[in-house]
Amino acid sequence: MGQIVTITSGKGGVGKSTTTANLSAALALLGKKVVAVDFDIGLRNLDMILGLENRIVYDIVDVMEGNCNLAQAIIKDKRTPNLHFIPASQTKDKNVLDKQKVEKVLSDLKKEFDYVLIDSPAGIESGFEHSIFLADRTIIVTTPEISAVRDADRVIGIIDAKSQKAINGEEVEKHIIINRLKPELVEKRDMLNVDDVLHILSLPLIGVVPDTEDIVSSTNVGEPIVYNPKSLAGEAFRRIARRIEGEDVPLLEIKANNGIFAKIKGLFK
Repeated sequence: MGQIVTITSGKGGVGKSTTTANLSAALALLGKKVVAVDFDIGLRNLDMILGLENRIVYDIVDVMEGNCNLAQAIIKDKRTPNLHFIPASQTKDKNVLDKQKVEKVLSDLKKEFDYVLIDSPAGIESGFEHSIFLADRTIIVTTPEISAVRDADRVIGIIDAKSQKAINGEEVEKHIIINRLKPELVEKRDMLNVDDVLHILSLPLIGVVPDTEDIVSSTNVGEPIVYNPKSLAGEAFRRIARRIEGEDVPLLEIKANNGIFAKIKGLFK
C-alpha cells in the first residue's frame, strides 16, 4: 500500500501547490510511482504548475460522479514516467465532495501508487477536511510571516482532531516546510526566522525553501523547479523529497547577499 501525503496550509498564497508539484516530481525522479491530486475544487492551479492543463479531459469530480473511471482521469506527466496527476474541477463547488466517494478514490490510488500527494485547499472548509481525513502524513507549508504561521497552527489542531487517525486514537505524522525565506529580511528582523516559526508550531522541520526568482518563472511556464539542477529552490525540494523517503539529508544552507545568514544545514536530522 502507498502513502497519502497531504500538503496543506492555513493561509492561501504560501506556495502550497508549487510545493505539491515539486515534491511530486522530485519523488518520481527518485523512482517512486507518484500521483498528485488537486483537491482545490473550483480553482485548480496544480495542472498549470505541472504544465498539464491542455491534457485534461476528466477530473476528480467526474470520477466521483461516475462520469468516468479512475484510470481515465489520471494524466501521465510529459517528462517523468513515474509522475501522474488528477485535476480538480473548475466548475463545481467544494461541497460536491462526498466523504465515502473521496475515501474510495484515495483507497484505490494507494493500491497503485507509492505516494498519493494531495494538494489541499487552503483554510478550514469542507474541502480541507476531506483532504486531511485519510492522510498518513501531512506537510504544513508556511511562509515566515506571523499571519501564515498562526493559521498553520490552527490547521495543525484540526488535523489532530478530525483526521481518521485522530479518531482512532493515533497521530498523523506532521512536518513543516518554511517557504519563501528571504534571509536579508530576516537579518533586518522584517521576517520571522526559522527558530521563531518552529517555536510557534512545535513540529519537526523537513525543509526550508528560499525565495528565488527562478521558481516564479518556472511556475509560470509549467516546469517544476526540481528539473533545474542549478536552482537553489530546486535543490531544497529535492532534499525534502529524499527526507520524505527517510534519508538523512542535511537541510539547505541559505545565504544572504552579505554572507552566510543561517547555517541550518544539519540542524534537524
